Amino acid sequence: MKKNLILKALALTLSLSLFSPLTTASYAANPTTETATQSLPEITAEAALTMDLETGEIIYCKDADSKRYPASTTKLLTGLLLAENKGKTDQLEFTKSAKEQPEYSLNINYMHNTMQVGDKVLADDIMKGLLLFSGNDTAYVIADNVSGDSKTFADLMNKKAKDLGANNSNFITANGLHNENHYTTAYDLSLIEKAAFANDWVRETMELQKAPITLKNSKIILENRNLTLGKNGNIAGKTGTTSQAGGCLATVYERNGRQLIGVVLKDRQIDNADMTKFNDMDSIMNYSYSASKTTYKSSGENVGTAEVQYKPFVVFGPTKTIILPLKLTQDVSYYKNTINDAESKITYKVTDSSAWDLLFNKATKLTYSTRNYTEAVTGAVDISLGAIVKDNLITYIATIVAIIIIITLIALIKNMASNSRRKKNRYNSRSNKRRRY
Repeated sequence: MKKNLILKALALTLSLSLFSPLTTASYAANPTTETATQSLPEITAEAALTMDLETGEIIYCKDADSKRYPASTTKLLTGLLLAENKGKTDQLEFTKSAKEQPEYSLNINYMHNTMQVGDKVLADDIMKGLLLFSGNDTAYVIADNVSGDSKTFADLMNKKAKDLGANNSNFITANGLHNENHYTTAYDLSLIEKAAFANDWVRETMELQKAPITLKNSKIILENRNLTLGKNGNIAGKTGTTSQAGGCLATVYERNGRQLIGVVLKDRQIDNADMTKFNDMDSIMNYSYSASKTTYKSSGENVGTAEVQYKPFVVFGPTKTIILPLKLTQDVSYYKNTINDAESKITYKVTDSSAWDLLFNKATKLTYSTRNYTEAVTGAVDISLGAIVKDNLITYIATIVAIIIIITLIALIKNMASNSRRKKNRYNSRSNKRRRY
């Protein structure tokens, strides 16, 4: 009996030693795959950005978060607000503040300052004057007819910008003429361009090479100032220039069914014939259409930790928390640029799964995110039975010792009972023998 008890205790102790390793499994991060570095485009613009219109991914950027003067690219936002508040066939009133605007304006350059306050103009003609000719007066016709005055309209512009995520912009004028407190960023302007292009009325107007409008019963043909419209994939856009802003351009390109947004700000602009901003736009678009993603994190690489709750004895015992490594089970790629380098991250959403559940199904959903873009990726919780045992080693040893003590006590009690019965049997046997004699 004692021999069997000792053997059982030894077996239990050996089992504990087999599944209680002192170290947990670790996973070495695979080295990031290096790809051939694509040469960045050489441009004179001080700020620039390209973005995939469908996914929102930033492909190329240059100083894209610095505050810049947008000049007449401001009119993208003005035109969007016209489209959201008026209809094409609405009649708009030519206003005093519109008549006060300098050239380039429909009133001065086409009508020789004959437009009068109160004259009626079709809203669609105002939109064309705004986005094709870039008339400064048309912007104030919109401001006054939509909001009542230009200051209230500026408030509306800023609210709309914030709604679009353009949080580093501030708009004062409806047409973008210079004001030190009127500014945007290349990134913010890309969001405004995206929203403007999504509006049918604004998009269809920007796509026009030329268009007729009527002012005071006179028919005028306006030509689009987007000089490369229809070339190299340029399908829509808005130009701008002031001496302080330099050359500005916001466009949408389409090649092989893929649409990209492009922005260049503070470019060289000697005169209206200067093609520098258009050439720079072609350069960053050529780069972006040929750009390939590089590996951000590799499959098998640790990307953080997860706090997981469990009970030491599966369904009973105190609730405990164990911190477990997370690793990727796929490569994660991105467009390498300063914004993505700074803001890319992989996150894990806490689930109700216990550590015991994860032992049998380690797969988990992770999220790769960077500015304006998120992607679901696959990963796994790096968990082992040994990790759980190590986290509860004292508890398990104490439990096993308690079990051994209980078994030993039971064995001792049984042994004592058995010895008592044998002694009683021997005593009874001797008593019976004495009676016979």
